[in-house]
Amino acid sequence: MPVIFIILSLVAVITIILAIGLGPVSVAPGNVAKILSSRIPFLENYIPHTWTNLEENIVWGLRFPRVLLGMIVGASLSVTGVAMQALVRNHLADPFILGVSSGAAATATLGMLFGAFTILGVYSLSISAFLGAAITIILVYTISRVRGRINITQLLLSGVAISLIMDAITRIITLSAPNALGLHNAAFWLSGSLAGAKWGYLTLPFAVIIICLVILLINHRALNALLMGDETAGTLGFNVGRLQKMLVLVASLMAGTAIAVSGTIGFVGLMVPHITRLLIGSDHKRVLPVCALLGGILVVWVDVAARLVIAPEELPLGVLTAIFGGPFFIWLLKRNTGKV
Repeated sequence: MPVIFIILSLVAVITIILAIGLGPVSVAPGNVAKILSSRIPFLENYIPHTWTNLEENIVWGLRFPRVLLGMIVGASLSVTGVAMQALVRNHLADPFILGVSSGAAATATLGMLFGAFTILGVYSLSISAFLGAAITIILVYTISRVRGRINITQLLLSGVAISLIMDAITRIITLSAPNALGLHNAAFWLSGSLAGAKWGYLTLPFAVIIICLVILLINHRALNALLMGDETAGTLGFNVGRLQKMLVLVASLMAGTAIAVSGTIGFVGLMVPHITRLLIGSDHKRVLPVCALLGGILVVWVDVAARLVIAPEELPLGVLTAIFGGPFFIWLLKRNTGKV
């Protein structure tokens, strides 16, 4: 485990340096590393100045916050997938498939276009997305329980139904937009993008993923027991009701804050946890940190592809993840069906 974590950490650092340098105006990896190192206290005097002011503005002002936001969003969506899969005890659970992303997008769009949550201040978008995510998780979880157990058919169908309802609400809200500019901004945001990344956007989602990740790691034994069933977890001494409420809360917080800054990016919470379990097994003590790193690396590289495929224009990030994630979900569904 330590070896895998160290290797992934090194891959994450290399990914950050390479991804910052790639774009319509490329910057050499060596100059990217020097520019970033020059911002570290006590090192700035020892770094030879071999870059231009344009390169420094691109690296520090534009792409570094964007790449960091990609790492945070990828980690948040991946860990949200792990939390939801533990909650419903099924590896097909994902914030996008179960309608959580749609619920967060509906309330966030309401706040973005009509200022419905302006009373909440600078965090109104994040809090509104959190409320939508929480309501959706509770609805899907309640509908899919049959005689105290999660029914997989009802889980998927209720997720699709709630997702369609939330998408319809979002359409009504966007069609009622008070101006064309607001409608355009909302449509671009709903497609998923990191193009608007700023340093100020990083603080809240970073704090949320760190706090939620620590809470989940502290409860990793309870999560392992929950995968064996509510009764088994209760027999082993865990408070199942409190654990489920905690999972709803942390999943809603992570999904809401990530979607608020990036829009809806689907299938990351499905693909990354599954790939992680294939690599290192199902123990949540190992799955959670590895999943966070893999998710961040994946979203950063998908974002690089999104801004290079039709450069100088950009593809929405959510479109690319759906192209790869849709077939992955079908494969996973057929694979699970074959085991029954």
